[in-house]
Amino acid sequence: MSNPEIEEIPIRDDMIRLGQLLKLANLVEDGVEATELIKNGLVKVNGEIDDRRGRQLRHGDTVTVNGRTVRISTPAA
Repeated sequence: MSNPEIEEIPIRDDMIRLGQLLKLANLVEDGVEATELIKNGLVKVNGEIDDRRGRQLRHGDTVTVNGRTVRISTPAA
């Protein structure tokens, strides 16, 4: 059962880095904004603040920024 408030973001590969996902999901305008949000503790991965821009995300991981949550989906899953 899926939560209608969580947007599914499909990715091509089995992994994506946090900074790339923020741009792909249109949660930020560019890498500079992504870096600032992450550095300031405003990004949650799976419900916990994560300050690693290079954090590897996989199928089922959720990312929350400014009250908006997205979930990663991969073709293999």
